[in-house]
Amino acid sequence: MNSQEPSSGVFRKILFCTDFSENADFAFDYALILAKQNPDCQLYLMHVVPESEAQFWKSYIYEVNDVDQKAKLDIEARLNSTYRQKIPPQIPLHTVFKVGKDYQEILRFAKESQADLIVIGRRGKGIMQKTFFGNVAEKVARQAPCAVLIIPLSYQKKIAAKE
Repeated sequence: MNSQEPSSGVFRKILFCTDFSENADFAFDYALILAKQNPDCQLYLMHVVPESEAQFWKSYIYEVNDVDQKAKLDIEARLNSTYRQKIPPQIPLHTVFKVGKDYQEILRFAKESQADLIVIGRRGKGIMQKTFFGNVAEKVARQAPCAVLIIPLSYQKKIAAKE
């Protein structure tokens, strides 16, 4: 690093993606550690609500009064109870809600926000499930416009075994 560069950290925008699973909660700790270690870093908490591909369900879901607002309020409450309380006030926090294909929305937002790092948990899946359905974390890592930190569920178990 040359002396004319600002003394800020490597990561200025960290995008943490959650599906509210145990492993996402574990991965959050890494996003938070990195945000704390990078001065002037902004932390984005993102949740993608899956959009039904069946046309019947799309029309049914969106006919319910204020379903989007109710979902946003429920997600916001979950983000507050699970993550927000752990974030120090000096770290700027942004919450992001999207509806659609999880990996596509993550990639789109990472590009739009010019994220420097995406932090995402990865659950263990069997070979058949990976072959036919893929894995959100793997799809994000292959196409991301920035660095990606993937925290596998097996790592959490490894750490727990050492304690």
